[in-house]
Amino acid sequence: MSKILELREKRAKAWDAAKAFLDTKRGNDGLLSAEDTAVYEKMENDVVALGKEVERLERQAAIDLELSKATSNPIINQPNQQDGKLRTGRAADEYKVDFGQALRGKPLLHNVLSTGVDADGGYLVPTEFERQIVMGLEEANVIRSLAKVITTSAERKIPIAATHTTAQWTAENAAYTESSPTFAQKTIDAFKLTDLVKVSTELLQDSMFDLEAYIAQEFARAFGVAEEEAFCVGTGIGQPSGIFLASGGGTIGVTAGSTTNITVDNLIDLVYALKSPYRRNAVFLMKDVTVSALRKLKDSNGAYLWQPSVQQGQPDRFIGYPLYTSPYVPGVEAGALPIAFGDFSNYWIADRMGRSVQRLNELYAGNGQVGFLATERVDGKVILAEGIQLLQMAAS
Repeated sequence: MSKILELREKRAKAWDAAKAFLDTKRGNDGLLSAEDTAVYEKMENDVVALGKEVERLERQAAIDLELSKATSNPIINQPNQQDGKLRTGRAADEYKVDFGQALRGKPLLHNVLSTGVDADGGYLVPTEFERQIVMGLEEANVIRSLAKVITTSAERKIPIAATHTTAQWTAENAAYTESSPTFAQKTIDAFKLTDLVKVSTELLQDSMFDLEAYIAQEFARAFGVAEEEAFCVGTGIGQPSGIFLASGGGTIGVTAGSTTNITVDNLIDLVYALKSPYRRNAVFLMKDVTVSALRKLKDSNGAYLWQPSVQQGQPDRFIGYPLYTSPYVPGVEAGALPIAFGDFSNYWIADRMGRSVQRLNELYAGNGQVGFLATERVDGKVILAEGIQLLQMAAS
């Protein structure tokens, strides 16, 4: 290794000397004489020769290192085991390989996909593939980053204390006053969300095309858009219930006095319409057009209420609270609900276990394409309405 370093230093000095010679020997016209040209070319050839020698020595060192390795390694773990943990089912490497083969319409190598066939005829995606899709959703969906996300295998019923007990001052020997707390129940189920991607057979035949990454990206984008719209304004019929529903969403805490204008007083009232325990983790949620209007609001001293974030990755703040935006929040118009303020962990998102992908070989064969159908089941619902307050514009 010292010989290589020595030659590198020698080559660097030779190149510096060649450049210095060139600078000093050029005439006013920028040209070299025939004698100087011959000298410079020799110096340049010497630099090239030193470089080739360095490359030869580096190759020798690499080969020596490779040949010095042991020809075999002892088996210290069990088959299908990584980092000391046994990997079976959809987490197994064999399952991932066969899943990629199935996507491309090629013969299965391990015949293990039978462990993951869903009721609709597709294959449950491998653990690594599914995790990639979930990460994509988290990046594209702001509601998922704010809400409480749970995983379910069946319908889940969530008990809620509708009313609380009330303590009473009681005189000595007097009868006790009974309290009758009541309980409600919210049910989170799962609604079916699908996406169909068509891929040309030419792309499938191209071994350099990363089919799995492309499909994961497309499904993540499409599912993220559909989910966030439903989490904001979904009707609850065949889709999740949105936060901005007048009935079934958050609580309407403040009604503005105008159909088109939001005042500072409206926003302050909205903040304090939320109970103080929820305000500890509360944030604003609105669309960009509404933010544009709020950025122009000033306090009584003429200072803007907007506080842009100075730290990368942190949200802007408004009246001291973080502010997030979504394009699917209603805009400012008569009777609309353009702003939500609250602790959004009171909005629950339930993911039903197992997203699946089905390959459609025949449906688009006439167009030289193959279809891939992705399916997921998800629900979303405001569980405790008092934890999210909504601002409503005047009806007229």
